[in-house]
Amino acid sequence: MSGNETARPGHLRIATEEAWATREMLDLYRRALAQNTIDDPGFKSLWGFYLGSKSPRATFIIDRLQEMGEPRIHDMDRTGIDKQILMLTSPGVQVFDAGTAVSLAAASNDELAEHVRKYPTRYVGMAAVAPQNPKEAAKELERGVRKLGMKGAVINSHTMGEYLDDPKFWDIFAAAEALDVPIYIHPNSPPREMIQPFLKRGLDGAIYGFGVDTGMHLLAIMTSGAFDRFPKLQIVVGHCGEALPFWLFRLDYMHRATVNSKRYEFMKPTKKTLFDYMRENVYITNSGVAWAPAIQFCQQVVGMDRVMYAMDYPYQFQAEEVGEMERVDLSASDQKKFYQTNAEKVFGL
Repeated sequence: MSGNETARPGHLRIATEEAWATREMLDLYRRALAQNTIDDPGFKSLWGFYLGSKSPRATFIIDRLQEMGEPRIHDMDRTGIDKQILMLTSPGVQVFDAGTAVSLAAASNDELAEHVRKYPTRYVGMAAVAPQNPKEAAKELERGVRKLGMKGAVINSHTMGEYLDDPKFWDIFAAAEALDVPIYIHPNSPPREMIQPFLKRGLDGAIYGFGVDTGMHLLAIMTSGAFDRFPKLQIVVGHCGEALPFWLFRLDYMHRATVNSKRYEFMKPTKKTLFDYMRENVYITNSGVAWAPAIQFCQQVVGMDRVMYAMDYPYQFQAEEVGEMERVDLSASDQKKFYQTNAEKVFGL
């Protein structure tokens, strides 16, 4: 079955946060777990489960992360997905030393480019980069875009507890802005300094910890002045904006109050409000949130042109969730924005 045969009337379905993994990376994860060489409780919790469990969920996900051929295409066809925007699964290369991370990112991008060449109408690639070396990350993003045809970068939230609000990482922002491609900030398990209350309650992963960490990451970027320095930079986040749209009124109010109070030396005035940055510099996908009220709220807050469909394959793979926004009172043109044209715009498809 072809992608055209699965298209909904009037629009394609482009899934914008879909995971994959190289066998090499998963083997490095296995070795690190066995030898206890990555001292990160979030990594151990997440990948200790997926690589150690024999449960149907874990085995299916590990199989499908590595499967880039006909089984994945079949899953897309039977759920009506025309294209997947592919990104190296979390934490990607961001748990390794800089040298290993830079090399692994380049190798994974070469491999992903091959998969895209094999299925050019079905797959779109996002480049993995290694924030451990920001200058090399910027170079790899440029190589990925100019030579491999990638449509942006994926960064799996923090890198060993460090976040992109630190100007030392801003070579990556400069490269993305110059190349006119977005950065997708995908969740990671909270870092050591944050994770313990989540971990002891089983709340460290996708149920809550991912969103807390990634939402804070985006908020930190907005308050850092990064969008004043790089006004054309576009950031994409999933899971209905990692809850920030629902908090936005209070976040904006308290940010202004905190700046005016001069309580924190590092919190400087920004040129625009948090509302402005969310509406001008951020795109949101609904990955993992197949729930019309939440999606429609995000559309109302940040704009119909900035909210997109995502499945979160293979971690969340439910066929009945795909058509959620086709079953609500939404015009055909707005459905097309959600499923197709917003993605085409931000990713330059």
